[in-house]
Amino acid sequence: MVSPLTVERPPSLLSATIRRSIVVGRIYLLFGIGYLLVFGIVTGLASGPAFGSLITLFLPVFAVVGALGGMMVFTNDRLKGVFEYLIAYGISPRRLFANVLVATLVLVSIVLGVSLTVGLGVYLARGNTISAGLATDLVVYSVPMSYASAAFAATVGMFWTSLSSPRSGMNSPVGLMPIIGIAPSLVTIGGIGAAATVGVSPLPVVICAVAVLAGVVLLMLRQVGRLMPLERLLSPA
Repeated sequence: MVSPLTVERPPSLLSATIRRSIVVGRIYLLFGIGYLLVFGIVTGLASGPAFGSLITLFLPVFAVVGALGGMMVFTNDRLKGVFEYLIAYGISPRRLFANVLVATLVLVSIVLGVSLTVGLGVYLARGNTISAGLATDLVVYSVPMSYASAAFAATVGMFWTSLSSPRSGMNSPVGLMPIIGIAPSLVTIGGIGAAATVGVSPLPVVICAVAVLAGVVLLMLRQVGRLMPLERLLSPA
């Protein structure tokens, strides 16, 4: 028999958040996947070297666009007062942030999985091989930067949403999330170019960029409880 003093833990909302992120952000998810598919197929059919050099640069950009669903769910829930009920049931702000962050990473995985499977399939079907350089670019830069950039953009967007009264449009966190997510990739590409001009390996630049982004995301998540009082997550209406 359950004691009347037993306090039940609030249910996990992670799977529901992931499903809702896919449904709510399906247009952006399809756009990110579709653009990368067209880009990968065209470059894979036209020129092997073009595929190897360009797909690695564009993956993080459109992975961020395809991961907008998580941020949209967070913004909609705050505007509609959903967080008021969730917090009343004992769900902490850090848990709400973590659920959206995990959902964002799942969306990135979908974009990368579909686009790389098809793109590399066409590339290999044309008689090309995956060179050591292409494998290194994908494993060291494109894939980690895709996850790190999307996580950074989602975390900044959630803080921004909580501290403002967001509305739809480019002046909202959802509208500016792609720009926030693309910026780290552009800065890293610039650092890679600068390293190449002086004859230095770009690997330390890439590792440093990914590590900094991951560190910022983890630091912001740890500070949610201190920097994000409960009233910040209540509906502004």
